[in-house]
Amino acid sequence: MKIQFSHYATGAGVATDLVNTSARVRTDIGEVLTTPQALTAFLAEHDVRLDALPPGTAPTEDDLAAVLALRQETRALLEAATEDEVAEGANRLTARATSDLSLLRDDDGRLQWHIATTPGASVADELAALVGTGLLGVLHTLGHSRFRPCQSPTCTGLFVDTSKAGRRCYCIPNLCGNRLHAAKHRARRRDAQR
Repeated sequence: MKIQFSHYATGAGVATDLVNTSARVRTDIGEVLTTPQALTAFLAEHDVRLDALPPGTAPTEDDLAAVLALRQETRALLEAATEDEVAEGANRLTARATSDLSLLRDDDGRLQWHIATTPGASVADELAALVGTGLLGVLHTLGHSRFRPCQSPTCTGLFVDTSKAGRRCYCIPNLCGNRLHAAKHRARRRDAQR
């Protein structure tokens, strides 16, 4: 199978969002990946198509359990203290299912990365190949400093900053950033009313 992605940011984005589906981070709504259907929605939201899930095939409870274990491995990589730890761990993730990495033309004639995975690879292993490759790309191109904790004081989320400027502050900007800005606004209003 070939997982197509246009840039390492794809895999890094999946890594970020996967880590931030946990109840540990999503204290507002709890665990996001509670069922195989929730995993299907997560993959669709990120436009991830895996050979382990041919069209019309849903992930199983075992697939979900393996992806939740992958989430813990990915979180450990985002928390890693050194770039060597990240490289070693991301290489392990990539090796779980990758048989080839190529730059090929897509149907529209654009050059796209394709990760060929081993036949019979599981959902979690194919996803690990995508995540690992994305993390390696960020590590090589942007550096270890782009692996960060959320700056919201009430959040335990992590993210990989693939933005051009490298100034991202929040794991889920429209949630953590908005919460912090709303809290500051309420504090200013309280202070002004005194």
